[in-house]
Amino acid sequence: MSPRKNRRSGSGHPPAGGGGAWAQETEDAPDGQWVVRSISGSGAVKAYRCPGCDQEIPPGVAHVVAWRTDDRGGEDRRHWHRPCWQARGRRSPRVLRSRNAPRH
Repeated sequence: MSPRKNRRSGSGHPPAGGGGAWAQETEDAPDGQWVVRSISGSGAVKAYRCPGCDQEIPPGVAHVVAWRTDDRGGEDRRHWHRPCWQARGRRSPRVLRSRNAPRH
């Protein structure tokens, strides 16, 4: 297994008028190539459900947002706790939801 490669994508700066700071990288991993954006606590303004542990990520908690590089519109992006994102290759999601299930 080769080590993961992290590369910066774009300028790494949030768009003008965007709330909170974030950094974006492209990661090559065994499960594909991903765009991974780190969201700061101040930039996390909504609650999300982590697909790794099926627990809520409350507002104000730093986390990551990830989507496959071939998902051009980012429509299938998901918000993850950072440790859950890093452990995704070592465990399966707690709950498997259908693609038509509501997203949080």
